[in-house]
Amino acid sequence: MLIDSHCHLEYEGLVEDQAAVLDRARAAGVHGFLNISTRQSEWDRVVGTAQREPDVWASVGIHPHEADAHEDLGREALLVATQQDRVIGIGETGLDYYYDKSDRQVQQALFRMHIGVARETGLPIIIHTRDAEDDTAAILADEMEQGAFPALIHCFTASAEFGQKVLDLGLTISLSGIVTFKNAKDLQEVAKGVPADRLLVETDSPFLAPVPNRGKTCEPAFVRDTATFVAELRGVPLDGLAETTTANFHRLFTRAKA
Repeated sequence: MLIDSHCHLEYEGLVEDQAAVLDRARAAGVHGFLNISTRQSEWDRVVGTAQREPDVWASVGIHPHEADAHEDLGREALLVATQQDRVIGIGETGLDYYYDKSDRQVQQALFRMHIGVARETGLPIIIHTRDAEDDTAAILADEMEQGAFPALIHCFTASAEFGQKVLDLGLTISLSGIVTFKNAKDLQEVAKGVPADRLLVETDSPFLAPVPNRGKTCEPAFVRDTATFVAELRGVPLDGLAETTTANFHRLFTRAKA
């Protein structure tokens, strides 16, 4: 049994046929889905799907691309949202200096606010980082000194050095379909060495369809292809990787229940 630890079921490409998307994933052996939010306006839809589907959970948070539009989002609004039934994580949040769609200082302030709520609630924070390794690592280290909090780097594509830094801080690493790409040799080397108890798999659907589905709209069912690739990479059976990553998911997301 696999869990897609990061998907966007309300996004175009999936939401139009959401029931069939979930059925196809279940038929492929995927029996858990974390539906991720990226802006406040979609929190109700993300949580609503999780409350309707017994194998779907929800997160609440603000993506760094959306930071400028949520500069005034108060900590209390996020804290209240985390109390809803089926909400098991905070995010995705973090830093994105590749597109720079929001002011970097605003991104950093919101990232720290999310971390504070994660620390207070005990809910894991789901981190997006792109071209921002140094600032992400510095903020995480600084915040950990103020009090530990559970966290993971989703869709990991960063350097081995950054990977070791976040592992040393106690974070989990989640691999998406990018790890299956031919030009992802460095990432594949990192994937081989992630400790077994710190590893998750995801789709980030509807984006980043793994081989052999490149060019298609990514669906949660495709997490099986990513898991198969990672299992072969690490020299373990698919069933073993599925069992391990599912156990890791439930150990990190302690509020997740069937």
